[in-house]
Amino acid sequence: MDDGLVEMVVESVRVHMLSSRHVVILKEAARDRYLPIWIGPWEASAIAMKLQGLTPERPLTHDLFATTLVELGARIDRVIISELADETFHARIVLERDGRTVEVDARPSDALALAVRAGVRIYASEAVLEQAALGGEGLGEGEGDEGSTLEATGENIVDPRLDVFRDFVNSLDMDAEGEGRQS
Repeated sequence: MDDGLVEMVVESVRVHMLSSRHVVILKEAARDRYLPIWIGPWEASAIAMKLQGLTPERPLTHDLFATTLVELGARIDRVIISELADETFHARIVLERDGRTVEVDARPSDALALAVRAGVRIYASEAVLEQAALGGEGLGEGEGDEGSTLEATGENIVDPRLDVFRDFVNSLDMDAEGEGRQS
């Protein structure tokens, strides 16, 4: 497997109420580090529907593609948020078929929509996390509060252009358990 990859899980899909922009928030599986990625409304809906266990009457585009892969004998092995260049995230979908591995370039929103459908692992490169992750070591430690909110996650931002993500996360309606309303 690729070196420098960190396993992530989809923490939530949210809508910023003031701007109506959608964001998927990935959480590092092993610690409190978050990766917010702004996405389009259709992809947000596709991810949120699957996470909520909802099935549309007719297949959505991501459902169609996932079914097509299965019918062709290919399977999604994992998705990787691989790069952040010019304020744009890039992803790769790793497919396997007949012992052959193929990597396909994708938008993170599409890769994540496929990952939740296929139930595969999601990774982010350490380089992407160093550039864009919120939170990190020590978040919530020593506070005696297991469910610390995301409000403190903006303290270790590497790139000041990412302030918009910190502001968004801080504006989320969070309760003491770190749970918020999903949209």
